[in-house]
Amino acid sequence: MRRSLLAGPVLEVAPRLLGTVLRSTTPEGTVAVRLTEVEAYDGPTDPGSHAYRGQTPRNAVMFGPAGFLYVYFTYGMHFCMNVVAGPEGQPSAVLLRAGEVIEGIELARLRRNQPASKKSDRDLARGPARLCVALGIGREGNGTDLLAKNSSIELLKGPGFDGEPATGPRVGLREAADRPWRFWIPDEPTVSTYRPHVPKKRS
Repeated sequence: MRRSLLAGPVLEVAPRLLGTVLRSTTPEGTVAVRLTEVEAYDGPTDPGSHAYRGQTPRNAVMFGPAGFLYVYFTYGMHFCMNVVAGPEGQPSAVLLRAGEVIEGIELARLRRNQPASKKSDRDLARGPARLCVALGIGREGNGTDLLAKNSSIELLKGPGFDGEPATGPRVGLREAADRPWRFWIPDEPTVSTYRPHVPKKRS
């Protein structure tokens, strides 16, 4: 994967990531997934983006070069990860939502505490938090150069996806929820279930 392919507009980069492979190597071993679902976030023009209100220590990676990993902690329990896109200084990123485990499936099952079955294997990396768990990626992955030689987390060309991606609204957003900036491989069983944002009821 060339950095120039990630440095363009995020709405072009996001579908380009479908069918690419994210490969993570830790002391436990290696797990790789073929990416099947992603979401685009367009920085200061996008109320749904972490960079909408400017740079903070949390989102600083988004303001750097394309091809780096932005990892954040959410809901006090989960890590999610993004590939930084666009030109340096213009923060945009692609949230990695789901994938198919194609290497290291035994380790992925162990991390997810899942038995070996067709249904369970479909769910190993189905959703952004599960994807991080299956790959063994946490806070320490933030700022990793995915394109660097010998990186512990690599973004690889993989089989790619030549068809027309399906598109729809992003998951669980309060702001800009109607933008069809989620992209996925049609009829792919590892794609996560769509859930709109539900406002919390005040007691």
